[in-house]
Order: sequence, then structure tokens, then C-alpha cells
Amino acid sequence: MSAAMQFKRLADLDLAGKRVFIRADMNVPQDDRGAITDDTRIRASVPAIEHCLKAGAAVMVTSHLGRPTEGDLQPADSLAPVAARLAELLGRKVPLIGKWVDGGFTVAPGEVVLLENCRGNKGEKKNDEALARKMA
Repeated sequence: MSAAMQFKRLADLDLAGKRVFIRADMNVPQDDRGAITDDTRIRASVPAIEHCLKAGAAVMVTSHLGRPTEGDLQPADSLAPVAARLAELLGRKVPLIGKWVDGGFTVAPGEVVLLENCRGNKGEKKNDEALARKMA
């Protein structure tokens, strides 16, 4: 009989004062005007985000949206509608941060930001190690 694999669960971690990076799937369908037509994927991310916020973490969330060319985000590729819907669901401001890979932004414990479409970063689809180190 094999031993069960042990997974670290978000609920078991001490997140107070820590920076938490969540790579979510918020690739939601949109109509021709860019309005979200089904927010299921955004709503699915809310419990984990709320858990981290209540635990006192500084929360950074990112997702891809659509199929942009890596390194060439167009206005239609923006997560702005997702940030607006996430803010409604969380009942708090969710600033959208562009050009985030090199830092240059702050997020305090108990705050959440949405980092612009991660597919705008060259190497994201290929799990580029240099990009991963920058994100970390």
C-alpha cells in the first residue's frame, strides 16, 4: 500500500505579512464590446483570494486572457474588465498593474492587485526560467 501524497494546502500556510502570487484562470468569454458574458472563472478564484487577504497577505493575482501575441498586448487583451468584476465580487478596489514583471509597484498586506495579462510577457507560454525568476 503506497503512502498518500502530502500536499501543502493554502489554508495550512501562515500568510501574515507574506506576498502571495496567484496565477489564476480568469480567461473569461467577452462580447464584441469587451463585456464579460460569464464570470464563473473569476468567481472560482474569489475564495482563495479572500482567504489570503483575511490571513494578512499582500495578494498579487494574474491570468491570461484571450490569445495575445507574447510581448505585444493590445487594448482588447487587457484584464481591465476582469479587474472591475473582481473588485465587485470582493467589495474592494482591485488596481490593475501593467508592466509588472520588473516590479515598480507596491501591494501591502491586506491589499490585492491584478497584474495585467501575463501572456504579455515573453516566455510565459514556454515556462521560461528567467521570466519565472523575475516573477518570483
